[in-house]
Amino acid sequence: MSVQTADKAQPDARDEKKERADKVDFKMVTFSLGGKEYGIDIMNVKEIANASRFTYVPNAAPFVRGVYNLRGDIISIIDLRTMFHLPAERKNDDSLESLLILRIDEHVFGIIVDNIDKVVGVSRAGIQPPHPIFGDINVKYIKGIIENQGKLFIILNVEKLFSLKKESDAPPPVARLAAAFAPQAPAVDQAIVPVTDGNVNADFIMETLFAFRRFGVSAINDAWFRARFEEWSSTRKATDVQLKEPGEADEFLSTFYSPCNGELWSEEYSAAVMAALPPAQSKSVNVWNPGCGKGYETYSLACALRLAYPEARIKIWANDSDLLAISMAANMVFSAENVPEMYRDLMVQGRNGLTFNQTVRDSIFFEFHDVMNSNPVPPVDLILSRDTVSFLSTADQRKLLADFNEKTKLGGAVILGANERLPMDGWNRTGGEPVSVYVKGA
Repeated sequence: MSVQTADKAQPDARDEKKERADKVDFKMVTFSLGGKEYGIDIMNVKEIANASRFTYVPNAAPFVRGVYNLRGDIISIIDLRTMFHLPAERKNDDSLESLLILRIDEHVFGIIVDNIDKVVGVSRAGIQPPHPIFGDINVKYIKGIIENQGKLFIILNVEKLFSLKKESDAPPPVARLAAAFAPQAPAVDQAIVPVTDGNVNADFIMETLFAFRRFGVSAINDAWFRARFEEWSSTRKATDVQLKEPGEADEFLSTFYSPCNGELWSEEYSAAVMAALPPAQSKSVNVWNPGCGKGYETYSLACALRLAYPEARIKIWANDSDLLAISMAANMVFSAENVPEMYRDLMVQGRNGLTFNQTVRDSIFFEFHDVMNSNPVPPVDLILSRDTVSFLSTADQRKLLADFNEKTKLGGAVILGANERLPMDGWNRTGGEPVSVYVKGA
């Protein structure tokens, strides 16, 4: 009887052990690095991506590949192979790298790995303590080791690796990098930030516009801001004046944007732009279009310039820090109903819709680029930057306007947004509403 009981209990013990092994209560994203298999807790992984052409950061640590625009958020990119002194294949700038986008507390980083595999579910009970022989990095940055389907995975402790909290010893290098890239409040310069007469609501709206939508109120747009604030305040109760969420910031900014935003320019707007442009100074017209987005206004300007300067050779450098937008710009396809008649002679019919002809496309050079870095464009006759400068901090606004002043030839012009003005000496506004064109004088 006792033997039968023991025999009966033995399978139960095996079943209990198997149940613990089969219980999946930990999921990790797995990847390879220097010939070994690694894993990161899926709760720390924001997304998986492939990207290239990271923006170079001067004087950064060797493992910093640069920064990257992730749908409007500038994040730092860390090459884990370089950081851990592992071998890495050298790729050219156009080759895509495998990225894991991590969120640690309030901070977001991108890390480059060799290859990303899949999501693996395991039992926490099966994770063994780390041991130095399993990894090429300090054991304190390893959460544990686990075997799954014949592979041994090293689970990284990214919370500690990317932690910003001060430890007893020196913080990890990535923590120092994160601190360097932490968002800073925009510098306040009384020469460019408008005075609000001590109006607390106006001051608060200025702050929240920047916090929610990176819109920097300054001399560039303060005339619009003052008028919009008065209108906004007059239609709301005193308790509803402040902006409490991004949606309210969008509503406040709804009257700011220029005509034909996010679409090809209308014939009327194109005519107004052409009427405000100065005469061509040579047979070659060079143009810089920072913040070109998906390319609607770039193509619109290219066509307008062909009409304004029919004998000139047009060359447009168009760039944007939105990687997805700029990657689509060069091959935009339009449906016939969304194309004003004035563009039809410069387009060809393709399988999926209308595209601009080769002559127009050859005149434009689309490039992923952040204008806050060095802008390697030659002296230009025209800069098109509608509704772009306002969405920068006041310090960055000053820097970009200084670039505009330096890059524009005498007699050249800058096209700003309908509600923007150029607060610099030596520039004269031409044309009428809603076009905001400034010509550089002698």
